[in-house]
Amino acid sequence: MPNNSQIKNSKAIVYKGGVMAMDQFKEWVKQFDVDKDGRISRDELREAIRSTRAWFPGWKANRGVKAADANGDGFIDDSEMTALMEFAEKNLSIKIMP
Repeated sequence: MPNNSQIKNSKAIVYKGGVMAMDQFKEWVKQFDVDKDGRISRDELREAIRSTRAWFPGWKANRGVKAADANGDGFIDDSEMTALMEFAEKNLSIKIMP
């Protein structure tokens, strides 16, 4: 399992079949928050998914935002991160441990 220093040093630490803790997943996703607004946009999520080498990252990003964006603003914030984790487990083959 990757440790926190690995996550901070590599955006590509998550891979198909990867395992990580919830806090590690959150830290990994936050690396893709390019504008540092504390929210993950569809484009930022696409880049995160692309780094996992998953197929169809744009399509999966669209589905991920639809699945996790509870308030409908088009972004994923901290309060919606649990839904994004559930999406990642089901659709990206990432195992997230509590």
